[in-house]
Amino acid sequence: MIKDELVINMGPQHPSTHGVLFLELRLNGEIVNDCRPHIGYLHRSIEKVAESRTLTQFIPFTDRLDYLASMNNNLGFCLAAERLLQIEAVRRAQYLRVIVAELNRIASHLLAISTFAQDLGAYATALFYAMRDRQKIVQIFDELCGQRLTYNYVRIGGVSGDMTPKIAQMIRDFIASEREILKDYDDLLTHNIIFKARSKNIGVLAQDIALSYGVTGPNLRATGFNWDVRKDEPYLVYDKLDFKVSLGTVGDAWDRYFVRVQEMRESLKIVEQALAALPEGDPVVKVNKPFRPNGEVYMRTESPRGDLGFYIVGNGEAFPYRLKIRAPSFSNISVLPVMAKGLNVSDAVCVLGSLDIVMGEIDR
Repeated sequence: MIKDELVINMGPQHPSTHGVLFLELRLNGEIVNDCRPHIGYLHRSIEKVAESRTLTQFIPFTDRLDYLASMNNNLGFCLAAERLLQIEAVRRAQYLRVIVAELNRIASHLLAISTFAQDLGAYATALFYAMRDRQKIVQIFDELCGQRLTYNYVRIGGVSGDMTPKIAQMIRDFIASEREILKDYDDLLTHNIIFKARSKNIGVLAQDIALSYGVTGPNLRATGFNWDVRKDEPYLVYDKLDFKVSLGTVGDAWDRYFVRVQEMRESLKIVEQALAALPEGDPVVKVNKPFRPNGEVYMRTESPRGDLGFYIVGNGEAFPYRLKIRAPSFSNISVLPVMAKGLNVSDAVCVLGSLDIVMGEIDR
């Protein structure tokens, strides 16, 4: 321990650390000598719970992993189960899954950039804008599956409900309005001198460090590394849709913010294309008896926070023998000590906010 080193505890409370995360900071004055994340306050043994549930019964538990991207977690698990069971959803269901996954990505990124701005002192406006826009997506999901946060829509083999003309029009209206509204975020944050001063060249993450820690998603792409599961290992119908992978250059906090802003624009393009190409068919499935998986499988998808993977082992019984979740936030928070070292305390808060972690999938 360095002489005159001060140890402070940051968290575990939500306004301080984006969930029940406890950061142990060792300071020399206001400079961070060491940062140690302490996790586990939210641990619910979800992976162990899977061993006493059928595959279908386990789907609602995925809603509670990354609870800001429940649709994406539903999707990742159901795709893994389908690969294990060697079944494929009908084309209409595949397009519907893409639509809800990308809408949920937008909703998640809206909260990410607005709470990040709040961490930097932009207390109200950005968050109020984001909550207003996110509410439109929440209303679409409420109409589609009857839930407003822990959405439970994707099913093994399909989805729980079909798209109606009313929902389709709600989505079209949202796309049209959000394209214009995103310009407001550029005026409010992207080109804001104070916001740029607080985030530019702060928490620079080198590409090799990001890769060695398994960092994925917008945090990796902000370093300029071109990796997106939707492009590099396409699933559903992403290979039939036109969109760009958003990349940063420096890998600092501002790049991580801007990549998410650009991804929202690309997600709007994806949803618009998928809605226009939505084929006919019955996407709704009803399961009357439990699946009996046999074998093992690993399936990865691109969640708003990065590379989300599900590893399932079945031995022919109704319950999986083993389930393991590769949560992107776990790897993303693991690199925080490297990024925070040598920064001012206030900049350490900036770096944490820019990583956009969700403790529900870290602790599981």
